[in-house]
Amino acid sequence: MSSESTEVWTGWYRDRSGAEAIAITVDGQQVSARIRGVAYTGATFAALSAAEKGGEALTGCVLEWDLPLPVVVDGASQQATLSCLLTLGERADLSLTLHYGGTAYESGIAGGDFEDALDRVRRQLPAGATFGRRLLQTA
Repeated sequence: MSSESTEVWTGWYRDRSGAEAIAITVDGQQVSARIRGVAYTGATFAALSAAEKGGEALTGCVLEWDLPLPVVVDGASQQATLSCLLTLGERADLSLTLHYGGTAYESGIAGGDFEDALDRVRRQLPAGATFGRRLLQTA
């Protein structure tokens, strides 16, 4: 994804007070989401902090979202969906699951680093398969 493109992924925010639908916006520079009227931004998912409120970190919650992530095999692009689960507490725990070709490829818990988790999934794909695009450049 280039720094000029912006993607919006829909998902859910959950904490002790309940759940709400959210939109996560990702561009080449940052990740952002508006949760209960507060804008959160960060260079990574695990580093989301309030633009207001003195930069208070987003914590004590779970973010879930799905996004399309095509898989390319022998030059042919095939549909796949990446399911993301991020738990923000004392530490950030991220789990990714790629649903492709009738199989679920899981990252396991990968701390808060999206690229590391995505690389764990990528290494499980069949020989010759790769992702059809990059999702993040800096996050």
